[in-house]
Amino acid sequence: MIRVLLADDQSLVRAGFRALLGAQPGIEVAGEAADGEECLELVRQLRPDLVLMDIRMPVLDGLAATRRICEDPALAGVKVVMLTTFELDEYVFEAIRSGASGFLVKDTEPEELVRAARAVVEGDALLSPSVTRRLIAEFAARSKAPAQLEALAGLTEREREVMALVGIGLSNEEIAGRLVVSPLTAKTHVSRAMVKLGVRDRAQLVVLAYESGLVRPGWLG
Repeated sequence: MIRVLLADDQSLVRAGFRALLGAQPGIEVAGEAADGEECLELVRQLRPDLVLMDIRMPVLDGLAATRRICEDPALAGVKVVMLTTFELDEYVFEAIRSGASGFLVKDTEPEELVRAARAVVEGDALLSPSVTRRLIAEFAARSKAPAQLEALAGLTEREREVMALVGIGLSNEEIAGRLVVSPLTAKTHVSRAMVKLGVRDRAQLVVLAYESGLVRPGWLG
C-alpha cells in the first residue's frame, strides 16, 4: 500500500487529489496539510511513502518543507513530488536541489498523477527529458564550481556510463537499449551507483551527474 500525504493550501485541490488517489487500488491518502509546518508535523507522525507538495504555501513554503524532510535521516524513506500551477524553470531547479524526486504541474492528467505516484515510490525520478534538459542548462548557468570527477571514483566504468545516461534523462528501458543489456541490468547499475554515492533517488543522481562534470550541457551520450 502506497501511503500519500497531500500538502496544499487550497482545500479544493486537496479534495480533488484525495478523491482521485483514494479510488486507486494500492494507494491510501494518509493525511492532508494546508501549510508547510503542518506538513512537516504530519510527515513525522505518519511517515508516508510520498508527499505531494505544493510549492506556494503559507507559514512555510513547499521548497523549505521539502529541504527539511530530505535533510532528516529519520525521514529517508519519504519521497516528495512538487506540485505547482506553472512549470517554471526556477521551481524545477530549486525543487530538485531541495531533494524532491519529481515535479508535476497541477493540471496533470489523472492517470499521469497516479502513474507518477507509483513510479516515484518505486525509486524512479519524475523528470521528463525536456525538464532534465532545462535542469542541466540551469545548473550550467548557476554553477561556477569546477568538475569533480573524483567524486565518482568508487563507481565502475559501466556505472559511470549508466549514470551519465540517467543524467540526460533516459529511462531504464532506454539505457538498456543504448547499452544492449536488459532493463533489469540497467536498473541494477543505477541502483548500485545511487548506493555508492549516497543519493536518495534518480533525481539526485541527475544533479550529481552534472555537478561532478560527468554530464555537460549539450551532451547527448
